[in-house]
Amino acid sequence: MPIYTYVSEIEKHVGEEIELKGWVYNFRSSGKIFFLQLRDGSGRVQVVYSAGNLPVDQWEKLQSIRIESSVTVHGTVKAESRATSGFELDGTSVEIINLAPDDYPIGKKEHGPEFLLDNRHLWLRSESQWAVLRLRHLVKLGLQEFFNSQGFIELDTPTFTPNSCEGTTDLFEVEYFDKKAYLTQNGQLYLEAMCMAFGRVYDLCPNFRAEKSKTRKHLTEFWSLNPEIAFINHEESLALQEKALKFVVEFVLQRAASELKILERDVTELQAFLQEPFKHYEYKDAINYLQTHGSLIKYGDDLGAEDEEILTRDSRAAVIVKNWPKTIKPFYMKTHSEDSSLVFNADVLAPRGFGEIVGGSQREDDYETLVKSLREHNLPLDIFAWYLDLRKYGSVPHCGFGIGIERVTRWIAGIHHVRETAAFPRMINRLTP
Repeated sequence: MPIYTYVSEIEKHVGEEIELKGWVYNFRSSGKIFFLQLRDGSGRVQVVYSAGNLPVDQWEKLQSIRIESSVTVHGTVKAESRATSGFELDGTSVEIINLAPDDYPIGKKEHGPEFLLDNRHLWLRSESQWAVLRLRHLVKLGLQEFFNSQGFIELDTPTFTPNSCEGTTDLFEVEYFDKKAYLTQNGQLYLEAMCMAFGRVYDLCPNFRAEKSKTRKHLTEFWSLNPEIAFINHEESLALQEKALKFVVEFVLQRAASELKILERDVTELQAFLQEPFKHYEYKDAINYLQTHGSLIKYGDDLGAEDEEILTRDSRAAVIVKNWPKTIKPFYMKTHSEDSSLVFNADVLAPRGFGEIVGGSQREDDYETLVKSLREHNLPLDIFAWYLDLRKYGSVPHCGFGIGIERVTRWIAGIHHVRETAAFPRMINRLTP
């Protein structure tokens, strides 16, 4: 009997007859030769059939095949240097599991982004989208492997929250029995409580933002990995962020050569990223640099996409912009020890204008200072009473940050829009399919 296996494992079976189950993503016939291109989720391979070596009924089945029909094929594996996978099959039989109709919506012609997003359930089958989402998987896996190896434990934070860690203006409000609740924009406050119990923790979960943004970097539902660490200061946290990002890039490079090739990604840029130390700007120095390079940004403004592009376009390394004005940052960030108008925080910008991929800060650990900050932000003390308890009982210096899964994936994949890094993206103008 043929050995049942997957396309990703056929190199183990050169010279053997195997069985594959999958879908027909393309085919062509040349006289008495039929070329069937098969995908099975793990990879793609060509199966070559010769009319002279097949029973008549088998050859007739091949003539009836249509794109995206599901099939079982048997064939002998042989090395083929011209094939993308390095192998192909000499086909010996084919069985049709489901014969698709001859009207597959996503044909070979060009389609606009809205059409492709309307047909996202089918667009996922295309080679480029397959490659991007496999990279996303590796980004998540690599980050988890890194933080697990550093002594962190993964814990879960609530999706329903009674309040926000950054104000409720961009939160999705939901009915929660007889109360108002919000879909979480970040589990940070809960992670702070957990890090006081476990030392080093992280969550990996969806977050929700209701801001009405239509940029190529924004989704309304996105995933992030969020570490929180006790007994660490701001600069130590930045060093950990650099180490984590370099680890995940190397992790992907070692495991995703075929996916990066499909996406035509210049891997020399990613290899160079591993060698270069991150470039640090104080916020005020970043503003000065931007102003001298044509930006209209003013001190006290947030960075726009064009500003991030200017800061990173000539850099092979990530760029860190740190220690921002307190007036434009959330209540929980720790006041800078040398300038009370600033807080200890930072954004990490990916090279070549891909924008922010990590954001974090040192957290305020003094009880009275945090009470004052909550009042200055007009936030109710009673709702944050449990959070203030963390500063009463064994408060310590601690930091945390969030790593955007879709944004890191977009940068590593080298693609234009973050929507392709989510299987079913949710944006201001899209809730389907």
